[in-house]
Parts: sequence; C-alpha cells; structure tokens
Amino acid sequence: MRCSTAHDPDALLCRGSGRQLGYHAAHVAAGSGRFRVTAAFVLTLAVLGFAGAFASGLVGVGGAIVMIPLLLYVPPLLGVGSLDIKTVAGVTMAQVLTASVMGAWTHGSGAMLHRRLALWGGVAMALGSLAGAVGSRFVGGRVLLVVFALMATAALLLMFIAPVEPGPEAGGKTMPFNRAGAVGIPGAVGVMSGLVGAGGAFLLMPVLIGVMRVPVRLSIGTSLAMAGAGALLGFVGKLVTGQVPFIAAAAVVAGSVPGARIGARLSRRAPVSVLRWVLGAVIALVALRVWIDVLQ
Repeated sequence: MRCSTAHDPDALLCRGSGRQLGYHAAHVAAGSGRFRVTAAFVLTLAVLGFAGAFASGLVGVGGAIVMIPLLLYVPPLLGVGSLDIKTVAGVTMAQVLTASVMGAWTHGSGAMLHRRLALWGGVAMALGSLAGAVGSRFVGGRVLLVVFALMATAALLLMFIAPVEPGPEAGGKTMPFNRAGAVGIPGAVGVMSGLVGAGGAFLLMPVLIGVMRVPVRLSIGTSLAMAGAGALLGFVGKLVTGQVPFIAAAAVVAGSVPGARIGARLSRRAPVSVLRWVLGAVIALVALRVWIDVLQ
C-alpha cells in the first residue's frame, strides 16, 4: 500500500485504506484548503459541531477552543478526511458565530448578561476580528497555530486568578465597569481571534473574571455576546476573502444548533467551581496538544 506524499493536496489521506499515517498539525499548516466531501466526513463534522457548541454553552466559550483541535485531529484519525488550519479557521468562525449567538440569547433571557459591557466590548471585538480575519489570508498556517497556542496559554494562566464574589452590584444592569478596558481588551482579543477563526470567548471569559472582576455566571453570557459580535464580522472577513468552505461550515453549524442550547441550559444547574474546573481542564489539554505540534 502506498500513501501520498506531503506535497500532494491529498497528502493526509492514505489511499489504500482511507487511514492516515504520521499525522500532526504541522502537516496541515500549509495545506491546499481542498478536501474530499463524503457522507462520513459531513456526518463527522456535524457531530463535532454539536460537541463544540455544547462546550460553548456549558462553560461560556465560543467553541473554537474545542473545535479547532477537534477539526484538525479527529477527522484524520477516523480516516474520513482532513482540513488544513486555514480551512479549519473558516469553519470554526461560522460555528462560533452560531454557538455564541444562541448561547448569549439563552443566558441573556435568564438575566446572566451584562448588556452595556457586552455592547462596548462587542463593538471593539467585532472590528478587531474583522481586521484579523482579513489579515489571516496573508499569514502562514504555522503562525496561526502559534497564535492559537499563545491564546490558549494566556487563558489558562488567567484561570488561576481567584474569581470575584457576586455582590449587590453584580447585576447585568447595575454593575460598573471600566470603558477603556471594555474596549481595549476585547479589541486586542478580537484581532487574534479573527486570525485563527475563534470567537475568543475562551480567552475573554478568564479576562472578564480575572482582570475586569466580573462574577463567573455573569461573565458567561457576556463573553458569549462579545464573541458573537466578533464572530459576525470575523466570518464576513473570512467569507469575502474566500476562506469559508460552505459544505464543511454548514455541517458543523447544523450540529451546533442543538448543542449550544443544551449546554447553555445545563450551565445554569452546574456549580460555579465545576464550571471553572471544566473550562480550565479543556484549555490546558488543548494548549498542551497544540504546543506539541508547534514545537515539533
């Protein structure tokens, strides 16, 4: 049995058995962006979309912290196909947009959304995400992996900052906030998120908790709202630059719709300490896996 070489557009597929040998993210960093559309591949993407959106609603992340490694590693390991990092970025931006909007709507309807903070930060993040998404067309795949690894590492470190206890001013309508921070921090996160196709909520939520001192439950819906705004313009930026594969994105989004609603509803019943431990564990595992590929 002979497998294709690293210079072949289908290099990640072993033609004899549909399996792939010696795979890691470095191989897809400079991929062609083309992939084979099969029923098994589309079904796999839909299931992964559900899993990523469920995590989004449960712990207040836009889904990209889970979706990017899932889309990079799982399809090749199952032998159903593969996506390069730039294609993954386009797909995850579409998934994050869907998951964030649905998650924010669910949390907001339960008064767990700081609307004024989400408005200021969301606008800044959206503009930054648009700039990053357009600029990603001119950035190499390995650079995108490094940016994503740095974002995950920063989010993990911020998780060690003790959360603020909710007080009488912790409501979504009355809690004060610093407008300069509400614009500057989400704007910077937006640029990085637009580059790698992430909504950035996995980094925003630790920032809201550890830096801006927003209570955990209030930060969940607020981070999702900001990520949704960033994903909207980020998606537009990647769409107009031809970085969104429609079939793959549609499959992932289809799985995201129920996943986001179920995860957001379950988060209301879970203890805050559990939510923080789950989010920290997910970010730690993802950061470790991506750094391994970056350094190899």
